[in-house]
Amino acid sequence: MKSLQWTFLLLLFLSSSITAAERPNLVLIIADDCTWRDLGTYGGQAKTPHLDALAAEGMKFTQCFQAAPMCSPTRHNIYTGLFPVKSGAYPNHTFAKPGTKSIAHDLQPLGYRVHLSGKRHIAPESVFPFEYSGKSNPDMQAINTLLQECQGEDQPFCLIACSNEPHTPWNKGDASQYNPDDLEFPPYLVGTPHVREQFTKYLAEITYFDSQIGEIVGLLEKHDLDDNTLVMVLSEQGNSLPFAKWTCYEAGVGSGMVVRWPGRVKAGSETDALVEYVDILPTFVEAAGGKIRKRLDGQSFLPVLRGERDHHKDITYSLMTTRGINNGSERYPIRSARNQQFRLIWNLSPEVTFQNACTSSSEFKSMEEAAASGNEKARELTEKYQHRPEYELYDVVNDPHNMRNLAGEKEYADEFATLRKSLEAWMEDQGDEGIATEMDALDHQKRGRKKAAGKNGQQNRNKKAGEN
Repeated sequence: MKSLQWTFLLLLFLSSSITAAERPNLVLIIADDCTWRDLGTYGGQAKTPHLDALAAEGMKFTQCFQAAPMCSPTRHNIYTGLFPVKSGAYPNHTFAKPGTKSIAHDLQPLGYRVHLSGKRHIAPESVFPFEYSGKSNPDMQAINTLLQECQGEDQPFCLIACSNEPHTPWNKGDASQYNPDDLEFPPYLVGTPHVREQFTKYLAEITYFDSQIGEIVGLLEKHDLDDNTLVMVLSEQGNSLPFAKWTCYEAGVGSGMVVRWPGRVKAGSETDALVEYVDILPTFVEAAGGKIRKRLDGQSFLPVLRGERDHHKDITYSLMTTRGINNGSERYPIRSARNQQFRLIWNLSPEVTFQNACTSSSEFKSMEEAAASGNEKARELTEKYQHRPEYELYDVVNDPHNMRNLAGEKEYADEFATLRKSLEAWMEDQGDEGIATEMDALDHQKRGRKKAAGKNGQQNRNKKAGEN
């Protein structure tokens, strides 16, 4: 009887060991302020050969969205699996609530090394106990060392490689490969000579980011890790031009997502399943064989990756906190809900002029100058950007650039009511009080900084006490 028990335990041990050895490596590569439509992989004008190759070997998502169209909330959103208000990281330059868990807490107990290389914009470190390297861009030497060590020790890893491109200033890459006179613009932008010249620099930075993708994929191949590695590339929120970053339009909260996972994800596949950044953490945890924590806002879309399903969610949600951003309005909270056909945007302070770093940029000012010189399109667009109605409803299938507001039209009353009800329910679930939450943004930032400063001070005092 005892021999049978020992045999069972041995088989159980061997089974768990095999499972651990087969756990996939996870690589998440994130751009910075990149409108997904500008990627060559999505039909855009930026040359992206390395991302194109990944898409040819994996799956391209056509309806991926994020919860907040600016850097810090986006990254907290990805790493915690929580929407911004619930985690506390809803203003920019912000902090997650103490006690919040991140992907490191999920993967490290499974034997993973969790390493973030490049741009951070997250806090506090107690919530994100990653290994860190690099500052504004991935440190390829540090990544090479990580891969070499993990390959030698047969240890799975989760690498988060965060680029700073194509965030302004647009000063990397070769802009000469793009002719400003040949550029095409979406209907919400005016191609002034200055905008055209700047856009070539922006496209060059996207291509520079693409070269970083190539370097990381090359390092995986160098260390024979590519076959058992899930690689995901995200474009992050839209660029810093009008109607993208800092807005809840399609160009602001839409994202490119490409996933390659040899043997698991079908090469050259594409899906229109609705997914959100908040879903990435549970997807990675399930792929690693871990147990998904309760009370996460995200849901694993692993069945979509495996080709078992072509549907994931019915509605995605987004918000924008303008209070506390650079050159931001005193308040301008925005909330949005989107299904497969329509996007509802609720501007909670429509009486306020909308402003941010975009409205003080040279590109926006060139559009204003064009408007002053008689360019009617420039006048309409600059006015529309800064002065909006309380509600906006768009048919995202027939109007992908969100140009015709359908709110108030009787024909779309049912669609409006359905999305409004869903949006209000989501806000209630998140503890989002709208304008009150917006007005608390600055105090929330101050409280986070005070707690971080207090903790750092205590750590320094402990260190000095130890030295004494």
